[in-house]
Amino acid sequence: RGGDDLPFVYFADGVQFQLLQVDVEGGLWVVRIIFEHGVSIQRHKHTGEVYAVTFSGAWKYLEYPDSINTAFSYLYEPAGSIHTLTTDVPGVQGPTDVWFAIRGANLNLDSQGNVESVLDAGKILSLYRDECEKAGLPVPNTIGV
Repeated sequence: RGGDDLPFVYFADGVQFQLLQVDVEGGLWVVRIIFEHGVSIQRHKHTGEVYAVTFSGAWKYLEYPDSINTAFSYLYEPAGSIHTLTTDVPGVQGPTDVWFAIRGANLNLDSQGNVESVLDAGKILSLYRDECEKAGLPVPNTIGV
C-alpha cells in the first residue's frame, strides 16, 4: 500500500494509527502510529516479539530513559517485554512517526501490574474499522483482510 492508501484514525488522545497489515489467525498486526509530542501509552506487556522503525521524532520507554529511538532507528523487543512508551523526550518537538510489527497481544497493565485490557490483531482490526466508520471513511483495504 502507498503511504496515503490507508487512513490514519484515532487511537487515543494525541495518537493516530494506520493498520497496514493484519493476520488475526497468525496473531500479527502491523501499524504505523503518529504520536504527538509528550504522549505516553499505558504500561503494557507483549506476549510476542515486536519490531519497530522510527521515521521521525523520538520516543523512549520510561523504564529505559537512556535508550532513545530517533529517526531511522530500529528496535527489537522479545516476547515478555514490559514497558511504558513516551514521546516526552527533551529537545524534540513535533510528532513522532513509528512503524510497528507486533506478534501476539499487548496486555495493558494497571499500576499494580494487573491486566486491564488486551489489544491483539482481532481487536486492532475491529478498532480500525470502527474508527474509519466513525470518520465517514470507506472500509479500509488493509493487507490480510
